[in-house]
This record gives sequence, C-alpha cells and structure tokens, in this order.
Amino acid sequence: MGERRGIYRVWVGKPEGKRSLRRPRQRWEDNIRIDLQEVGCGSIDWIELAQDRNMWRDVVKAVMNLWAPQNAGNSIKIIPQR
Repeated sequence: MGERRGIYRVWVGKPEGKRSLRRPRQRWEDNIRIDLQEVGCGSIDWIELAQDRNMWRDVVKAVMNLWAPQNAGNSIKIIPQR
C-alpha cells in the first residue's frame, strides 16, 4: 500500500486539532419533559401518564394548543389521578 493513498494516511495518520465544544443533543424524552412543564405537569412521571390513554390524550391536546394560536381559547385542565 503506497504512502500517498488516502486510506493509508487515515490508517496510519493521527488527527490534528480539537473537537468542537457543543452542548449535547436533546433527546426525545427531554422534549416531552419540557412540553409537560409548559402545560403545568412537570412533576408528573410521563411514563406513568402515558399508560392511561385518556389522560395522555388530554396532555397531547393541551400541548398542541400551545403550538396553535387559533386554539388558544380552548384550555384543558389536567388533574393527575393518584
């Protein structure tokens, strides 16, 4: 294998420079937690909430109302069941 070939340089070479510093990517679960906080249900365990289909549907509707200004008058009050 010749020293001028690209694959050889990758195999033998050492990377130069530093990695860029960035914040970690946001996970799907993080988005759910943020949405629940905006609706006022930040203290509720979302996994347990998702087990109850009717309650989960109400939460999803409430979050969707945050994103749709024309539906802002339709508020849904969510009361966690214990």
